[in-house]
Amino acid sequence: MIGKSTAGERPQLEPEDVASAAFYADQSARLSCSRNPLSEVLDREPIHCQPETPIRSALETMNRNRIGSIIVVDSRMRPIGILTLPDVLSRIALPACNLDDPIAGVMTSEVTTLPVEATLHDAAVTMLRRGIRHVVVVRNGTLAGVVTQKDLFHREPIGIRPLSGDIKAARDLAMLKRYAVETRNLAHKMLVQGVGVKQLTQFIASLNDLLTQRIIELEFGGNDLRGVRWCWIALGSEGRFEQTFATEQDNAIVFAPLGDMDAEDARNLLLPLARRVNNALADCGFPLCRGNIMAGRPACCLTVEEWRRRFGQWINAGDPEGLLNGSIFFDMRPLEGDGSLAMELKKWLLETTRGNGRFLHQMAANALRNLPPLGHLREFVVDGDGDESHTIDLKMHGTTLFVDAARIFSLAAGVGETGTVERLRIAGPLVDVPAPESEAWVHSFLVLQRLRLERQHLQSTEGRAMSNRIDPYRLHELDRLMLKESLRQAKKAQSRLALDYRV
Repeated sequence: MIGKSTAGERPQLEPEDVASAAFYADQSARLSCSRNPLSEVLDREPIHCQPETPIRSALETMNRNRIGSIIVVDSRMRPIGILTLPDVLSRIALPACNLDDPIAGVMTSEVTTLPVEATLHDAAVTMLRRGIRHVVVVRNGTLAGVVTQKDLFHREPIGIRPLSGDIKAARDLAMLKRYAVETRNLAHKMLVQGVGVKQLTQFIASLNDLLTQRIIELEFGGNDLRGVRWCWIALGSEGRFEQTFATEQDNAIVFAPLGDMDAEDARNLLLPLARRVNNALADCGFPLCRGNIMAGRPACCLTVEEWRRRFGQWINAGDPEGLLNGSIFFDMRPLEGDGSLAMELKKWLLETTRGNGRFLHQMAANALRNLPPLGHLREFVVDGDGDESHTIDLKMHGTTLFVDAARIFSLAAGVGETGTVERLRIAGPLVDVPAPESEAWVHSFLVLQRLRLERQHLQSTEGRAMSNRIDPYRLHELDRLMLKESLRQAKKAQSRLALDYRV
C-alpha cells in the first residue's frame, strides 16, 4: 500500500507556497530560445573550400572573413572536413607545415553535423557531449551553415558559460570538484530561468558525462591496460539522460581479455581503478549507490559472456530481484572506453527480449505493483513520516511509472533508445499506442520531472536535504491539477500494460 487517502484533509496553502508556485508558473511560461530551429542563427553564408585548397589560401580566407573555422566540402557541397583555429596551432604552426600543402592533410575529417530542422538545444547538447565548439548544419546532406558556441550561448536567458572545455582540461580531482559545483549551480539557474525540463536534464547528464569521462581518464591513465578491452557503462537515470539535482551513481564495466590474459586477471586489473573512479565521483557529489550497483564491485565488472549469462538469468527467472536489476541495467549506454563492447551486449539484449512474451508479462506485472497515488475519488493517496508525512514520492510513485512503461514498450519493440521521452515516442507506434496517447504520457512525465526539480531546488536553496517527496495539498492549485492529471495519465499507461501483456 502507498498510504492513506486524505480526502477532505486539505491544509491551507501558506503565502510562501503561493509565492513559490506563482514564481515558477511565471518562469515556466517563458519561451526558451533553445526550442527554436538552427535556421534562426544561420544569418551568413558558410565559408568553405575544397580539399585540394592550399592551407595558406584557407587561412587567408579565415582571416579575411574573421571566422574561427572553415568547412571543407566535396564537389556536391557535402561537408567532409573542418579546420578550426585550435587546429591551426596544433596541426600547422607547431609542426611547421608547408602552407602550400592541401588543407585535406590537416583538416578534421570527422565532421559533426545536424540538420537545419534540429533545435538550438540539440546543438548545445551536441557541443557539450563532444567537447566541441562548432556544429556544421546541413540541408539534405549539403552544407547550409555553421553554428558556434557564441551563436548559442549569448542567446540563453542566463549567459551560460560552457563548462565542457574546462572539464576536459581539468588536471586533477580538486578542479573537477569545483566544476561539479559549477555544473549544479548552472543547472539551478537554468531551472529558475525557465529552461525546459528535457533540455535541462540533458544538460545535467551531458556535463556529468564529461566529468565522469575525465575522472576515468585521470584514474585509468598511466596504467597498462593493453591486455584488456573495456567499456564503462552508465545505468539507471544516468543511462537515460534523466538525472536530477539529487542522484546517486549507477555504473558498470563490460570487458574482454586479450591474448593470454584470463578474465580474472583482467577483472583484478580493472576493479581497483573502477573503485577509485567511484570514490572520486562521490567526492564530486555523486553518492555511492546504496544498492552497490557500481563498476568497482566484482558483480558489476563482467565480460560480455558473463553479462549475457547474468541478463539471461534475470530474463529467465523473472524473480523480483532479477526484474529490479533489469529495470536498472536495461537502461545502459556506453560512456567511456571501447563502446563496441556495450553495443554488442545491448544488441544481444534487444534480440533476446523482443517478442519474449513471458518476460514482458513479468516485467509488466512487476511494474503494476507500483500504483499511482490516486484514490477512488481521484484524491491523492499519501504516506511518509515525520516532516514528510502526508506526502507522495514523485519519483517512486510518479516518474517511475512512465519510465517502467517506456522501458517495456522499447524492449517489446527492440528499440535501442534509453531516454523515457524517446522510448515513448519511438516505441509507442511500434506497439500500437496511438500518437496522441503516447504524447500525453510524455507531457505528463515531464510535468512530474519539473515538480521534482523545483522541489529539490527549493530544498537546496533552504539548505535542506533534497528529496522527491511533496505534499500535493501545499501546491498551487494549477500545479496540483497538473499533478493529478499526470498521475491519471500514468494510470492509463499502466492500463495499457495490463491489457497488452495480460496482467
